[in-house]
Amino acid sequence: METNSEVRLLRIYLSNTDKFKHTSLSDAIVFAARRYGLAGATVLKGIMGYGSSRIVQSNKFWEITEKIPLVIEIVDDADKIEKFTQIILPWFDKLKYGCLITSEKVEIILYKKGC
Repeated sequence: METNSEVRLLRIYLSNTDKFKHTSLSDAIVFAARRYGLAGATVLKGIMGYGSSRIVQSNKFWEITEKIPLVIEIVDDADKIEKFTQIILPWFDKLKYGCLITSEKVEIILYKKGC
């Protein structure tokens, strides 16, 4: 990722129970992002939330399966984000419940590579 290029943030809102084939959709997205050479991906675990269904999901409510909101954030060059988004969009076609994908322009303040 070049700090002087146009950079975008891809944000994906989904549930920890969403699946792609036989794996967690969040896992599939993160491993795909690494395979396609994106700068990095972070999965954030929500403690409470609701979407278009208006059903509140929380770890406070007892359920047989703990269904909680997740947010995946990926920051990289705009063209890489756009190409990656086109790759993963079909993965969402068969989801039983809703999700949301957003993209926005961001300004990099500091980008320090790790070891």
